[in-house]
Amino acid sequence: MLSVASTVALQTTTPTPGVGVGELADYWPLVFRGVWFLGGFLAVALFGWFLAAPAVSGVVRRRNRNNPTIDEAMTRYVRLLALVLAFFVGAGVAGYGGFIGDSALVIAAGTLAVGVAGQAVIGSLVSGVVLVMDPEFNVGNYISWADGEGTVRSITLRVTRVHTPGGKLITVPNTRLTSEAVTRPYGQGRYRVVERIGIAYEADVAAATELLRAAAEEVEGIAGGPSPKAYVDAFDPDSVGVDVHYWIEDPRQRDVFAIRSAYARAAKARLDEAGITISPASKRELQGRIDVADGEGTPE
Repeated sequence: MLSVASTVALQTTTPTPGVGVGELADYWPLVFRGVWFLGGFLAVALFGWFLAAPAVSGVVRRRNRNNPTIDEAMTRYVRLLALVLAFFVGAGVAGYGGFIGDSALVIAAGTLAVGVAGQAVIGSLVSGVVLVMDPEFNVGNYISWADGEGTVRSITLRVTRVHTPGGKLITVPNTRLTSEAVTRPYGQGRYRVVERIGIAYEADVAAATELLRAAAEEVEGIAGGPSPKAYVDAFDPDSVGVDVHYWIEDPRQRDVFAIRSAYARAAKARLDEAGITISPASKRELQGRIDVADGEGTPE
């Protein structure tokens, strides 16, 4: 016979519950919703990734043949939009649409995110769309703005990467390039260069002007038409300012700096040969007093 203590222990001991079919059945609604969310998400994401994005890319490519950046950028934008839509569609199919729409926490978090990041992020996205839609702003263009210049290497959703003449790769926010004046000095088939050269007042300015114009005609890379011109532009305090205008043919395929250097050497050689002084030293009046300390002995 069992003792009284054993009987009490058997009556008060609770058996450890097991994991059976009944317990697993309690998780089926959660698993069922997860499957629906995954199905809805994948359906929209795959449609946007492999069907909508290529279709939009093809239309954009046909209508913007001179803008090689817009194809990649618009494909990226459509895919990003497809992922966002896929999330909301999956949530709606799984039955979480009411939670997302009615949850005060979700609404507050979304309002905070838009309020804090909206001005910078959304502004950058809009600026990126503006840049890639502009047929005159492409990868490979040489541009200059208030703080720098260089060749455009890539345009993303937020920034544009520019390779400077000094070899640096800098990142410029898209909002800077859409809010400031951007110049494309090599945007056309020809590029005009204006060189300012100072000539001494004592020199024959007419002869110097003709020599400077002729020097441009002998430099390889300078276009023959329009022909180079030289004009007396200003009377500076120490010299006569002469501006030489010449054009470079197809500047995107030539080294503009090398051509300008070649012209400077040719112009100096011609002026030196004619005995004409370039940019004479400035004359200054000096006023003051010189004190000489007394030395020992008498100078011889």
